[in-house]
Amino acid sequence: MKIALINENSQAAKNAVIEKALKKVVEPMGHTVINYGMYSAEDEAQLTYVQNGILAAVLLNSGAADYVITGCGTGAGAMLALNSFPGVICGHVEDPLDAYTFAQINDGNAIAIPFAKGFGWGGDLNLEYIFEKLFCEESGQGYPRERAVPEQRNKKILDGVRAVSLRKLTDILPELDKDLVKGAFAGEHFKEYFYADCKDEEILKTVKSFIE
Repeated sequence: MKIALINENSQAAKNAVIEKALKKVVEPMGHTVINYGMYSAEDEAQLTYVQNGILAAVLLNSGAADYVITGCGTGAGAMLALNSFPGVICGHVEDPLDAYTFAQINDGNAIAIPFAKGFGWGGDLNLEYIFEKLFCEESGQGYPRERAVPEQRNKKILDGVRAVSLRKLTDILPELDKDLVKGAFAGEHFKEYFYADCKDEEILKTVKSFIE
């Protein structure tokens, strides 16, 4: 599984700490971490949490990533931005219990962490524990297990509702502010990583229309 890490500008200084914790946990599981930045608060390309949503949606819908780890100061803005797009189900995760129950009950493909909330001494350990519980088992199995059937049924209902209420990503992006979208793809390594991993030609063509 390819796991993308995305940081917006207010918490960009923590990128290296988050990447280290994520890699420590998931690489022994056989997963790959792709760090899309921001890499530091001084990066030339400055991402807002709204642009996190655009970038995450492009990565997930194109198959360039299977999962997205992101967040902002509170985590709420990033979660709302990601959930504004088709093909993305993002949970707000503060601790390992949030991570485990979101994975098992909601079976999503992204999480938003409040990187400014309680991120003091031991913050790196909390990240490790979150990632451990997020990926420790196959997602969508239900919790508690005796609730698996109704939870899985509700997830399918949610997927059906979202299929009706949300349009195709390639229809949405051209109607957004061009500079907003272009900025979401302005990261130092975006072209290098995305062009190599994108599996959807229509999305690739749309992305290129903004940056080439």
